[in-house]
Amino acid sequence: MSDAGAGHRGVEPADLDDQQLMRELETIHRTRHDTLLHGSQNALVAHSIRMTELEAEYLKRHANRPVASGRTRHGARARTD
Repeated sequence: MSDAGAGHRGVEPADLDDQQLMRELETIHRTRHDTLLHGSQNALVAHSIRMTELEAEYLKRHANRPVASGRTRHGARARTD
């Protein structure tokens, strides 16, 4: 997101269908690193807000999603790598 688009937040996450939400999440996660390294402060703030909104909507829709044991605190401690 550029400074010019910092005021534009896009479609409300609740208004996206599941496929659109996943596409938005994939895009925002793919662009995060570049925004962190090279975006302006306004772009980074806008990116963070949008990412949080999209992730919150995903979690709301998929509250009972399967969680990999290796992604829990207990599972991470049990790793031997």
